[in-house]
Amino acid sequence: MGTNDSAALLPYMAVFVRVVEAGSFSGAARLLGSTPSAVSRQVARLEQALALRLLERTTRQLRLNEAGAEFYQHCRDMLDAADAAVAIGERLMRSPRGLVRLSVPKAYGKFVVGPAMPAFLQRYPEVDVQLRISDQSPDLIEDGFDLLVQVTDNPPEGLAGKPLGPVRQLLCASPDYLQRHGEPQHPQDLLRHSCLYLGETAGDNRWHLRRGEQQETVTVRGRYISNHSEARLLAALAGLGITCLPHFTAAQALADGQLREVLPQWRYTGSYQGAAWLLWRQNHHLPPKTRALIDYLSEALIAS
Repeated sequence: MGTNDSAALLPYMAVFVRVVEAGSFSGAARLLGSTPSAVSRQVARLEQALALRLLERTTRQLRLNEAGAEFYQHCRDMLDAADAAVAIGERLMRSPRGLVRLSVPKAYGKFVVGPAMPAFLQRYPEVDVQLRISDQSPDLIEDGFDLLVQVTDNPPEGLAGKPLGPVRQLLCASPDYLQRHGEPQHPQDLLRHSCLYLGETAGDNRWHLRRGEQQETVTVRGRYISNHSEARLLAALAGLGITCLPHFTAAQALADGQLREVLPQWRYTGSYQGAAWLLWRQNHHLPPKTRALIDYLSEALIAS
């Protein structure tokens, strides 16, 4: 008998176990919500397929013969294995466990998501996290990620998600630099300063700032250009000039007094800002492990 034929007999084997354990067709029928005649026919079909008699039938009782006793044990083992498999699914659906793969932009990953991970792992001891830090957003399906973070005002279609909070850029410099070179009072004053800018695209040295209805654009210059916010942070701390940083990158240095915000009345309105969106596949069943990380990041980062 082939594998496919054996698989077709699985429902009959389960019925057979119920008959043996109930001791009668009528007892098994009550357990299965069926009728004695239907249960009897299923056992007969099983015996016919196996070309074996499994039960000795009398008017009073059913009794396993030698072949039936051996066959029953295998069927019982099969049901026990099925119960164990079902229990795995129930356990996984009940409690978060397993690996969650999350991709985040570099600066946001280092300064925001990374520091939040130890508390998550402590709260969920059976969940593991693979954190990929890259400014290249992955394809969730092709690259096998469960979640990704994007900084954008327009989340891509076809993905579900929720905002984790705003990402804004601000101008800052070290107190030492400002003492030596003076503090700008107006965006056009930046023309007389060394400015540390991104340099990813040709327009990255054009800083756009707004105060109320007033909009200013300044083409800044400087001797140090870097596409990494932490490199610009270190350069600003070293007193090399005024830089533009994500607020979360500069937050600790500002709190410690190592940096001061420049032109705080003006809001930087250039690129590389918006909202940080946590995204996942739309219409995709979320296992508890993924849902746990979504809920945790929403709670931890929105509150921070």
